Amino acid sequence: MKKTIILVLFLFFVTAGCGRAVEKGQALVKVNNYEITRLEFEEAFKESPYAKNDTPQSRREFLEQFISRKLILQDAEAKGLDRDKNFLKMVERFWEQYLLKLALDKKSEEIAGSVKVSESLVQGLYYKMVKEGATDQPYENMRERIRWEVVRSEEAKLINKWLDELRGRADIKVDEELLNKDK
Repeated sequence: MKKTIILVLFLFFVTAGCGRAVEKGQALVKVNNYEITRLEFEEAFKESPYAKNDTPQSRREFLEQFISRKLILQDAEAKGLDRDKNFLKMVERFWEQYLLKLALDKKSEEIAGSVKVSESLVQGLYYKMVKEGATDQPYENMRERIRWEVVRSEEAKLINKWLDELRGRADIKVDEELLNKDK
């Protein structure tokens, strides 16, 4: 499985790198066998700090920096650095972390709109806090904070429920002997 992930990532980076086919449109710049289209340049420029001051000079400076990056990447690929074991591990970790973040963000968005907190629940929690001496603030000052904490707590419960469902559908086998080997 890991080799498949690494192969997919490798192919992604190779196709995103020097050997990539030209997008629709005429090449703005050609760096060895890599063509930078106007669209690619515009997208990269907009995401850069140079876009804050969009002038012909800032565009030229960005283009020079962009070309330098492509030259360095081409040199690294020519030296085989894109196939280095440590590089591929780092790419795999980044890919997993980013995919995990995307999945959790998507699930959080789904959940966010589903949690409803009644005013009576917030008031009940507030009066409980007052009774326990946990606050001396007026209700108006505490209302949103209590509501926010309840929403966060309910969202965490729903995320955990989702994870339990994922585990329930999964086929998970742990070799306990191997896990505890050399303790």
